[in-house]
Amino acid sequence: MHPTLNIAIKAARRAGQIINRASLDIDSLNVGVKQQSDYVTEVDRAAEAAIIDVLRDAYPDYGILAEESGLAGTDANAEFQWIIDPLDGTTNFIHGVPQYAISIGLAKQGVMQHAVVYDTNRNEIFTASKGGGAFLNNKRIRVAKRVRLDETLIGTGFPYRMFDHIDTYLAIFRELAQKTAGMRRPGAASIDLAWVACGRMDGFWELGLSPWDMAAGSLLISEAGGLVGDLSGDSNYMKTGNIIGGNPKIFGQLLQVIAPHLSPRLPA
Repeated sequence: MHPTLNIAIKAARRAGQIINRASLDIDSLNVGVKQQSDYVTEVDRAAEAAIIDVLRDAYPDYGILAEESGLAGTDANAEFQWIIDPLDGTTNFIHGVPQYAISIGLAKQGVMQHAVVYDTNRNEIFTASKGGGAFLNNKRIRVAKRVRLDETLIGTGFPYRMFDHIDTYLAIFRELAQKTAGMRRPGAASIDLAWVACGRMDGFWELGLSPWDMAAGSLLISEAGGLVGDLSGDSNYMKTGNIIGGNPKIFGQLLQVIAPHLSPRLPA
C-alpha cells in the first residue's frame, strides 16, 4: 500500500474515534445550521481538525480543501491538495441514522491520486490509489456486472439545500424509477459512490454536490472498473457538482436517460 494512502487511513481512523464516541450521546450535541437543511456539529469540526493534524504532520506543504474550514489557510494552487469531508451525512448522524462516513481524497493538479472512505458504523474502509485498484478492508473490489438498466439498483441524493432544479430532478427520478429495479437515497454520497465501486449498487447520480462529497468516491469507482462523469459524460463533475457513476454499460444507459432533461438552466 502506498505510504500516502496509509497516512490518509490513519487520519480517517483518528476522526472515526471522535465520531464513534460522539454517536453514543447524540442528544448532547450542539448542532448549528449553515443554511437550510445543512447542519454542522462540533463533531464535524473536531473530526476535521484531527484529520488535518495528521495530514499536515506528514505532508506540511500539501494544500487542503475541507468542508468546514475551506482551504484551511493553504495554497489553492498547490500541486497536491487533500479534499476532505470529515462527516459526510451529518443530517443522518444527528438523527441517529447509521449512514455516514469520512471521506479523504488526494489530488495532484486536479487529478485524484488516493482515496479513503471510512464507514465507521460498519468498520468498512474503502481505499484506492490511481492505477492500483480499489479495495474494501484490503480486499479487491469491482463494480457490478449487470448490463440491463431494468435489473439495476441505482443510488441518488434528493436536493436539500437548493431547489432551482427540483422539477428537472423529479422528472429524471420519475423516469429512472420506472426503468430500474429500484432507487435508493441513503443520504451520504461518499458511501453511495463506494457502494457502486463494490457492486452493492449498479449506478449513482446526483445534482449539486461539493468536491469533498465526490473526490474519494469517484476514484474508488474508476479504480474498480467503472466510469464517472458529469451529466454529459465528461470529466467536469468536480466543477459542476453533477455526477453519474456506474459500470460502463449502466453508465452509458444512465446518460441516455438523463441527457434529454438537460437544458441551459441545468448544464451538465
